[in-house]
Amino acid sequence: MERGEILAVYLLCWCCSVCVVTAIQRADMFPYGNLSGDASLEVGDDVTSPVLSLPKPLYFYNDPVSQLYVATNGIISTQELLMEKQYVDDGFPTDFPVVAPFLADIDTSDEKGQRGQIYYRVTEIPSVLNKVAQEVHRGFPDAKFTPTHAVVATWENVAAYEERTTGRSNKVNTFQAVIGYDETDSYVLFLYPQDGLNFFGTRPKESYNVEIELPARVGFSRGEIVYMFFNRKQGPHYSVTSDEQSVKNLYQVGNTGIPGVWLFHTGNRYSFDNIVPASTGGLLATPPGEYGISLDTTTPEYDEYPDNGFDHDNQEEEDDYPLTGGDPEFHPAPAGSDFSESPQPGSPDTPSSPSEDSARQVSYGSEDVPLTSEPRYSFEPAGRQYAPLNPQENVPAGGAQQPQEQQPQVPLEVVDVYPPHRNEPPLSPGGHVVSVDEDDVDFETGVIQYTTENKETCARFQQQCSQNAFCSDYATGFCCHCKPGFYGNGHHCLPEGAPQRVSGKMSGTLTVGSTPVDLNNIDLHAYIVVGDGRAYTAISEVPEPLGWALMPVAPIGELFGWLFALELPNSQAGFKITGAEFTRRAEVIFYPSNQRLSIIQTGRGLDEHNHLTVDTEVNGNVPFIPPGAEVTMDPFKETYQYYPSVVTSTSVREFSVVSAERGSESFSFQLKQNITYRDCRHDNRAAAVETLQITMERAFVVYVKEERILRYAITNKISPVGVEPVGPELVNPCYAGNHDCDTTAQCIPLEGQAFNCQCATGYRGDGRNCYDIDECAEGLGTCGAHSQCVNLPGSHRCQCQSGYEFGFDGRTCVDVDECSSSPCHINARCINGLGSFQCQCQLGFYGDGFYCFQQEGQTSRPKSQCEQHRDSLQSGVEHGGRPSLGAFIPQCDSDGRYRPLQCHGSTGHCWCVDRRGQERAGTRTPPGTAPTDCDRPERPKTPCEHHRDSIQTTSPEGYPIIGAYVPQCDANGQYSPLQCHGSIGHCWCVDSSGQERPGTRTLPGTTPKDCDKPEHFKTQCEHHRDSIQTTSPEGHPGVGVYVPQCDASGQYTPLQCHGSSGYCWCVDKSGQEREGTRTFPGTPPKDCDKPDERERPKTFCEHHRDSVQTTSPEGHPIPGVFVPQCDTNGAYRSQQCHSSSGHCWCVDSNGQERPGTRTPPGTAPKDCDKPDEPERPKTHCEHHKDRAQSSPEAYPGAFVPQCDTNGQYIQLQCHGSTGHCWCVDNRGQERAGTRTPPGATPTDCDKPDVRPKTDCEQRRDSVRTTSPGVFVPQCDANGQYTSQQCHSSSGHCWCVDSSGQERPGTRTPPGAQPKDCDKPDEPQRPKTQCEHHRDNILNSSPDGYPVVGVFVPQCDADGQYMSQQCHGSTGQCWCVDRRGQERAGTRTPAGVARVDCDRPVPVAPTQRPESVCERWRASLIEHYGGKPEPQQYVPQCEPDGQFSPVQCYGETTYCWCVDQDGREVPGTRSHDVVKPACLPSVAPPTVRPLPRPDVTPPTNTDVTLLYAQGQKIGALPLNGTRLDASRSKTLLTLHGSIVVGLSYDCKENQVYWTDLSARTINRASMESGAEPEILINTNLVSPEGLAVDVKRRLMFWVDSNPDVIETANLDGSGRRTLFDADLVNPRAIIVVSSTGTLYWTDWNREAPKIESSSVDGQNRRVVVSDGIGLPNALTYDSSSGQICWADAGTKRLECIFPDGSGRKVIHATLNYPFSMVYYRNHFYYTDWRRDGVIAVSKDSSQFTDEYLPDQRSHLYGIAIATSHCLSGSH
Repeated sequence: MERGEILAVYLLCWCCSVCVVTAIQRADMFPYGNLSGDASLEVGDDVTSPVLSLPKPLYFYNDPVSQLYVATNGIISTQELLMEKQYVDDGFPTDFPVVAPFLADIDTSDEKGQRGQIYYRVTEIPSVLNKVAQEVHRGFPDAKFTPTHAVVATWENVAAYEERTTGRSNKVNTFQAVIGYDETDSYVLFLYPQDGLNFFGTRPKESYNVEIELPARVGFSRGEIVYMFFNRKQGPHYSVTSDEQSVKNLYQVGNTGIPGVWLFHTGNRYSFDNIVPASTGGLLATPPGEYGISLDTTTPEYDEYPDNGFDHDNQEEEDDYPLTGGDPEFHPAPAGSDFSESPQPGSPDTPSSPSEDSARQVSYGSEDVPLTSEPRYSFEPAGRQYAPLNPQENVPAGGAQQPQEQQPQVPLEVVDVYPPHRNEPPLSPGGHVVSVDEDDVDFETGVIQYTTENKETCARFQQQCSQNAFCSDYATGFCCHCKPGFYGNGHHCLPEGAPQRVSGKMSGTLTVGSTPVDLNNIDLHAYIVVGDGRAYTAISEVPEPLGWALMPVAPIGELFGWLFALELPNSQAGFKITGAEFTRRAEVIFYPSNQRLSIIQTGRGLDEHNHLTVDTEVNGNVPFIPPGAEVTMDPFKETYQYYPSVVTSTSVREFSVVSAERGSESFSFQLKQNITYRDCRHDNRAAAVETLQITMERAFVVYVKEERILRYAITNKISPVGVEPVGPELVNPCYAGNHDCDTTAQCIPLEGQAFNCQCATGYRGDGRNCYDIDECAEGLGTCGAHSQCVNLPGSHRCQCQSGYEFGFDGRTCVDVDECSSSPCHINARCINGLGSFQCQCQLGFYGDGFYCFQQEGQTSRPKSQCEQHRDSLQSGVEHGGRPSLGAFIPQCDSDGRYRPLQCHGSTGHCWCVDRRGQERAGTRTPPGTAPTDCDRPERPKTPCEHHRDSIQTTSPEGYPIIGAYVPQCDANGQYSPLQCHGSIGHCWCVDSSGQERPGTRTLPGTTPKDCDKPEHFKTQCEHHRDSIQTTSPEGHPGVGVYVPQCDASGQYTPLQCHGSSGYCWCVDKSGQEREGTRTFPGTPPKDCDKPDERERPKTFCEHHRDSVQTTSPEGHPIPGVFVPQCDTNGAYRSQQCHSSSGHCWCVDSNGQERPGTRTPPGTAPKDCDKPDEPERPKTHCEHHKDRAQSSPEAYPGAFVPQCDTNGQYIQLQCHGSTGHCWCVDNRGQERAGTRTPPGATPTDCDKPDVRPKTDCEQRRDSVRTTSPGVFVPQCDANGQYTSQQCHSSSGHCWCVDSSGQERPGTRTPPGAQPKDCDKPDEPQRPKTQCEHHRDNILNSSPDGYPVVGVFVPQCDADGQYMSQQCHGSTGQCWCVDRRGQERAGTRTPAGVARVDCDRPVPVAPTQRPESVCERWRASLIEHYGGKPEPQQYVPQCEPDGQFSPVQCYGETTYCWCVDQDGREVPGTRSHDVVKPACLPSVAPPTVRPLPRPDVTPPTNTDVTLLYAQGQKIGALPLNGTRLDASRSKTLLTLHGSIVVGLSYDCKENQVYWTDLSARTINRASMESGAEPEILINTNLVSPEGLAVDVKRRLMFWVDSNPDVIETANLDGSGRRTLFDADLVNPRAIIVVSSTGTLYWTDWNREAPKIESSSVDGQNRRVVVSDGIGLPNALTYDSSSGQICWADAGTKRLECIFPDGSGRKVIHATLNYPFSMVYYRNHFYYTDWRRDGVIAVSKDSSQFTDEYLPDQRSHLYGIAIATSHCLSGSH
């Protein structure tokens, strides 16, 4: 090519890149016209459209607008317009609301229809909304705006008004206004295409021949606004134009970067002053880059990379990865071109000027294009801000820079819309950057066209984003970004802070030594606590030789640690980069054996439960590890390098193996890995190589041989490289992982050590206790039509209804075309319908469509579906051979088809059916009404009709159900605007989707709302008020529910009162109660307008009074509750009275009852101001009498003993209700044979006894005979049991022996002949297990008769369990084995065909029968209709089926403890946020079995902390006062135990403990190989705290079920009870040997306390009783002589002197302490929130250390073991 030709080509290219920026084209406007669904405005001079009703209101300024009007004269208004002469010729602003894209006198009246058209519509089309969103986010980058609706108005080729006499002009204008809005904001676009404006003003109609022209007015006016009730003033307005030149500028400039495109923010729901214009590029548009030409490249996934136009023959070097941060988008020219010396654009030799820049022409537009290729993910250059490169700086080594074939390629300058992704603010959806592509350059016109035909956009591919993400368009494509509250890569997003589960399969072939082992899809599960970086992995069914060998291969589980590591500042965990789809390839090389293992782990996405699915394949060789060996992994750090689409790392790990055969050995392995994933680089984030560091702080590996489970537990943190961990006292708990946030909460660091806990998205609570939100039940789901919402933990999912499937977007349910699978007969045609289909036989064939036959040549045809249906019902086949009376019988025509009209002969209902006999929706008519015309074609049901027809208005028997709400639909099937409930009389307005419009509900008898009025949006108070469940599910009003009161403007009224209880209180603006303003019923309410005075803190009496639960969770008053009375100063009134029982008594300053002051109802109360007189203690009779009169168990008619004046029992006692009388001894015990019935002469009690009562008489007389249905034994004249006993209520009879015991096999049911009890017993077999089971239930109640509704097993004649068992009350049936255990998978509900129990049922090996807890839970859920209310009780079960120790009512904090049978532990009920500290009563599954329990003490330690953790006792040595985690080990493993209390005998070097599961007290020597010794194993129920008195060689313990404190010698002898009264829930106990004093805690919910006594039980007294909640832990500070406790309720660690003085708070924000010891100015306590041991300095009051065992479960008791006895312990 000649140099002249080269120069010409260059100049042409340069001219193309420096061209004029002009207006958009008409084709680039929003689609309009009849084909787009627009309505057309009538032609004329002054025409206004009919009202355009908006589906949802928009906000113009801050006024809600529900309707619009479009006018001829270039405006849109929110109200019906005036005559044009009242505004067209006036100035701007107008006195009514207006959006004016071109306000002028426009006329479209033309008999030929050639003077233009005006179109308008409101739309929800995604392509239009996406285009609006793109423009808004380009003009307002920080806007969080996702439009839900758009109004498009277009004036096409409209002309100015002209007098008929002057002749018509040919000048016409075209322009467009688009209003986009969502729930809170509105934006308006004005579009003026090139050549769209040809006149710029109009002449006034009354100009009186004066040649004047008024320029068009463009802008916005709010119109006049009312103030001071009657006055008006001009509201805010905004003008875009002021004269003719500014009108001409409309298509020449813009405020969005595109000439002719103008954008404005026009309204906000909450606050809006005036119109805000967009500011992108100023008024004069500038091109996206100085040289806006770039190639469109096909960007690869994973390991494929573009060649970027290189000449491979001349390319000097090509790397596998672009590691240098070079620019793959920059395309050097092939070597050898002669063009290298030509001047380059942008070089110093060719300066550019603003005039040159402004000469470029860019066209605005966007087209929706079909999918033409797979999604592309490109690699972007390292820098985010591109600029024209200097040619000299981009010359390849060895040659000059050369152009490609047509023109020089320079990098695209990309607008920096998003900040770098480190610590970035949330992205906004729809961010848009204009780019220019090579194929779009038209060299003949010099115009660069902008289009989306050659790239992927959100408009087409948004379905690739997660439902919890938004999509943003960029220059080269689109990217997905997770919404706030979620994290991930945009394609997969998870709620922040929520724990994550992983499931998958593991397969492959591994060789152990020389033995190959195949893994065939065994289960792999992982659980990650995201809040502290802990990842637990379990692999099931691992064969034994391989299980041991895989213990060092922790990298299998390390993947999950990296994905969800705890993030330190300036770092991010792997899931935020990879999402849920990735491939991880790792190679492990073991040393010194050089064996190699390959690991491939593939992320398959998130399953329907939002759990990550990962499949693992392992192949290769692993070293042999001896069975029973222990493997210890050293902590390590590993550096990960990040490239586009790939992450790599290399590291060396060390581990040790300890076995009996080989002792301790050290090994290592090298790990090389890369993780490839799908990257999105369209957002131009930095692609430079980045490094982050993983710190694995602890790793725990174990193989459980019995269960064949391999477990890995690791704790990971991710941080920038070089960040070193510091002491826990210097690190914010969020980064240290030692915060107390719930596992479903996110820890948010604040300044210093402060932090907040915020429940994860999808959960609610205070952050420390979070509960799942049921989005489906609360109406928060995002599911659309034809779909069903399914709740998940922290989220929900949508599943399509039958007959529908997800469309291309993965979210919208579309009809399934069943006909595509050819379901009909070959001689039938298929007709698809919404959610169903029909089969119709072709002409000449007969049948139901699924089978068709020809009539000719056949004497008889087979029965049709209708005939088979009819005949089966008539013959009673479906009802055991008997026709069912009143059953519906289908009617068939002569051809065997279903008649179109079917009627039920019994009920009179009629309906239309399709060819399959299925009822056609909406055709059912009740008796007495004209049936539907079934020949009329059927339109598809509307949502209203689906809703209406889905309501169960009749029972299965055909009777109407009373009280059901049925929605009302109009003739077109749409929801009637006014809906009323026929039963309760409530009425309300609904929107087009049938959703109730807030604030429109009216009560019965009141005038319904006008539903055509615009909707008023609810305030917070109105939301609160309307959310209260004022009606039951059946529609009846709820009694006693508190409903907040709102004023006329929807704000909380300052004074709130509870209508049922009568309490009143003041609230602030947010409805929160103002402290100290609550008043009792009947007292004057507070003046809520008076400002709060500084008030004193609440006293103990006021705390006590206000904590009393006077109302139930449902809001009803609780009768009989005692509420203490306080005086004006908050002190206890000296006299207290119980308003329900009438008893009164005196109290001291602490509110404790003064003995002897209680008076019964009707007697004069004591004078409580009079000092106590010395009085005798109460006698046994008086105590007995007081209990009978005032105990909670007292009931009307109960027996109250009579005492004489000295308090002794009166000899003759009579029962006031029954009339029986008897004699008693001086202990109040009835004297046998003295009882007389009512009306008989009482026995002379001064006469000596004739004979003592027999056992039969004692039992007979002890029975409460007044209760109906109670069994009373029958005695003969000698007081012996009669040989035959009968139950008068149930009718059962049986024979008994001389002791009254039933003789087996003699019981007869009611109506049967009783056995001859005088006949000697025949030799008979003993009772079987089934008979024992059955008879126990038949006599299960205390009164000896069966409990109604309980399941009674059925036994055969041999006493064995019948193979099929059925529940008589529920109708459920199931199969059982020989032991009566339910066979899994055989249970059937009532009315369903039962399983054949004689056929074996395969049961998965891992399955187990349902436990009592699980069966009870399932039964209650079924009782609640499948959806329990939040306040309803549903049993909570552990994974192994046992009852969870803590049980709560639904999501409330009303909780209590239960034993292993689910029975409530008395005194544990709580009503506050802190749940009770409940202990399990069933040992957890064995985790790590050993051959026998023997002691393995730590070596070379002077001081060791011993801690109890379920089935083991752990040893944690101290190094000074620091916890030496590296030397921690298991001291003793105790299978099936729950070790709770711990104590240590320093003289004999022995550890003592209580076992809650075995109900024993034990000890073991701290010598290697020592075995446990059981000391006490009788009469223990719930032994907890334990203390050893080293000096006196005694031990003391508390038993929290019988509520006693006992003592014994250290060998278990000499056992005796110290205290058995005034204890409710004793927990901790300590003994101070030096002083001989006992201290214990009692966390009685009503009155918690800490008490003391001497070791012999004398001098009992209360040490602390105020300001405590759950005093779990107790210890003795030997340095100060103080008693210290840790409280799980108040969260405080406090100390006090034994005399009650010197109380001091050591630490005020503990987590959940359980047990505590003191050593060298430090407190060490076990914590249930952290499941570890925490150290607190007494001097600094700060946490100083923490130890978290590898295996996570609750820690209980803690003790300190020393090589010599410490001061004060002996």
